[in-house]
Amino acid sequence: MSENQAPAVVLLSGGVDSTVLLHHVIQRLAHSRAHALSFDYAQRHAKELDCARWQARAAGAASHRVIDLSFLGELLQAGTSLVAGGADVPDLADLSATQLGQPPTYIPNRNMMLLAMGAAFAEANGVYDVFYGAQAQDEYGYWDCTTDFVARLNHTLALNRARPIIIHAPFAEMPKAETVALGVELGVDFAHTWSCYRGGAQACGTCPTCVERINAFKAAGVADPIRYESAP
Repeated sequence: MSENQAPAVVLLSGGVDSTVLLHHVIQRLAHSRAHALSFDYAQRHAKELDCARWQARAAGAASHRVIDLSFLGELLQAGTSLVAGGADVPDLADLSATQLGQPPTYIPNRNMMLLAMGAAFAEANGVYDVFYGAQAQDEYGYWDCTTDFVARLNHTLALNRARPIIIHAPFAEMPKAETVALGVELGVDFAHTWSCYRGGAQACGTCPTCVERINAFKAAGVADPIRYESAP
């Protein structure tokens, strides 16, 4: 594919979805100038940021910034288990059917805040396409990872009286196994990705995102290179 001269901004957490997305934007969509943004929001699994740094270099991102939002930990800890100081991260098996629709690991308005900053950075630097790795969770779900959320956010951004930023979430309707398979095609080194919400020295294997990752790699027929303390 010919080089796409239009630059792009990619939100890069260091997890499977955003990592595959960065490689996809550069290789398949051919944005030669892809600027990666990562965020430290006091997440328990801050080691994902080391993976983000590694993947930004491996993918050939034009730039990579880690933005300090650690104040969000204290601000939001009462409403999420995903930040330091919040409630304990639950096992997926312990969540009720109701909780699966919006589990305790949801962070209030996180994606809206991160995308607003990504859009602001993009607009300030003459970039009009912002990508994030929203994915149709197989085991549970977040409202700010849906196509409806993206459509409504773009409707708001279209109010810009100059040239509006467009948010893209190309994986939002894809099962995670398809994202893993795409990553294999793109040559992604999944050993340098992190998913576990607990953020220990080794992935737990039982929290919501560990279970989803384990099942996705199995469904894709791909060996997961990271180790787990236990399996669901």
